[in-house]
Amino acid sequence: MDVSLALQYAIIAVAVVVSAWVVLKKQFPGPLRKARVALALPLLREDRAGWVRVLGRWIAPPGLTTGGKACGGCDGCG
Repeated sequence: MDVSLALQYAIIAVAVVVSAWVVLKKQFPGPLRKARVALALPLLREDRAGWVRVLGRWIAPPGLTTGGKACGGCDGCG
């Protein structure tokens, strides 16, 4: 396989993964959040190495806001 063809395949693979991630975030936010929590929790244990816990924090979804005027969001909760 030629190097330029391999590079082309790699770029296409990255584009497909990124587009799949965007679709998952837009269409299935609940199941995606549950999957991220399930993946991150085992990595965040105290007996894990530091870099593994950093990876777990990176995978973990952001915390849910409680809503209300203090969140600074769109105020669509109430």
